[in-house]
Amino acid sequence: MTADLTCRRGVERLMDYLEGVLGAAERAAIDAHMAGCPRCVAFVEGYVATPRIWRAATAAAPSTETAAALRRFLAARR
Repeated sequence: MTADLTCRRGVERLMDYLEGVLGAAERAAIDAHMAGCPRCVAFVEGYVATPRIWRAATAAAPSTETAAALRRFLAARR
C-alpha cells in the first residue's frame, strides 16, 4: 500500500486496521491518509461507535403503549 491511499482502499482494510493485524507499512499509510481526510476520520468514528449505539438502542424495553402500537401495526400488515 502506498502513501497515496484512497478512501475506498482504506475502507476495504478497515476491519484489519481496527483489529491491529495490518503490517506496519499498511497501517502507516492508513494513518497518514486519515491525518488528512476528515471524511475517513468521521467514518471510522461512526463505525466504531455503531455497536455501542446499537446496544444502547436495544437495551431499553418499549413502553406498554409503544409495544401495543407496534403489535397493532404489524398485525395490520399481515
